[in-house]
Amino acid sequence: MPAPVDGSARIAIEQFLMQQSAGLPGKVGITIDLPQSGALPPCDALEPFLPSQARLWGRVSVGVRCISGQPWTRYVQAYISVTGSYHVAAVAISRGQAITSADIVLREGDLTTLPASVVADPSQLIGMTALNGIASGAPIRRDLLRREMIARQGQNIKVVSRGAGFAVSAEGKAMTDAALGAVVQVKMQGGQLISGVVRPDGIVERSN
Repeated sequence: MPAPVDGSARIAIEQFLMQQSAGLPGKVGITIDLPQSGALPPCDALEPFLPSQARLWGRVSVGVRCISGQPWTRYVQAYISVTGSYHVAAVAISRGQAITSADIVLREGDLTTLPASVVADPSQLIGMTALNGIASGAPIRRDLLRREMIARQGQNIKVVSRGAGFAVSAEGKAMTDAALGAVVQVKMQGGQLISGVVRPDGIVERSN
């Protein structure tokens, strides 16, 4: 029968995991399983550690070594849950459809049970379209989206230059395809190359 991890060993492991997971994006919960090898031997100085390349996400194996008296090393299974916010489709989204704020809704859950590409930051959805259909209630994943190109290479495009109390507009040709919020180079009619940021209306804006 597996023996529980208790006393100083449990405290040491929990403190170690809380320190190691401090930067995770959400509220961290830690569950320590019963070691299959039986109760940990007595030890006055325990040192928890993570096996090489172990990731503090979901189920993990935590090493515990005794560094006093008769040394020993054991491994304990733990589960790291990370409760945080992510976005799901509020309605069914069609292939090729541009994503708007009306199409998504915020949910909260254990991020470790979701795909790594699930979208938590709504700003990542700006200017995106669906690569495939997304069912209502399904998590929005970055790999299911593509950035919508607003400016196209060779397209005539309006450029607005802004400064303190003035704005000047001119036209040029986009040198590359560019999505919303991206920096694009524009070749002006006089041959000058300038750079600016693509706005939702397709205008390139630059600040002086």
